[in-house]
Amino acid sequence: MLRGLILGILLTVIVAAGSGYLILRSGIIPANADAKPGSLERFIAGMSLRATLRNEAPKIRNPVPLTDAKLIAGIKLYRKHCLICHGTAAGDAAPSAIGRGENPGAPQLASKGVEDDPEGWTFWKIAHGIRWTGMPSWKDVLTDSQIWTLTLFLKHMDRLPPGPEAAWRATTADGAVGAPTFSQGSSVVKSEGTTGKP
Repeated sequence: MLRGLILGILLTVIVAAGSGYLILRSGIIPANADAKPGSLERFIAGMSLRATLRNEAPKIRNPVPLTDAKLIAGIKLYRKHCLICHGTAAGDAAPSAIGRGENPGAPQLASKGVEDDPEGWTFWKIAHGIRWTGMPSWKDVLTDSQIWTLTLFLKHMDRLPPGPEAAWRATTADGAVGAPTFSQGSSVVKSEGTTGKP
């Protein structure tokens, strides 16, 4: 009886694996970015991401201090690297062509932010990207300090102090910053690009 049970389980696994292979090989599962992902795909991807974040995301406190200057540095990094997909302070505006073309679509962070997520989760997502989405890995482009600085801004983007709030609101869809021009001090940020270091 035990032998029959083991053979039945083994046969079931072989049939399931073979069926899965044939389905993938047939092209039934779409690989195009403009196809809406199915509920099973969304469920599997979401479950995998949450499990990975629980296991791998840093559990330390953000080492970057919460200051206006660091928030502004985070805004500059966002403007340079994230805005093209994740949008501006006008979160109700239409996403960029790239943001619209991604599937799943890039969340517009001004209206659908990550302020409630643990900062370690946000750090991990920026550093490693998210598989099966358009979110790239930034760990080879940004330093850990820059990623933590960007994480700091994303954590507090819905309740910024006046100086950083003005810098954030002045950021436009093309990445430019309109008037007023802000200095790197506690309440202002220059309209030029990032310095590369927080």
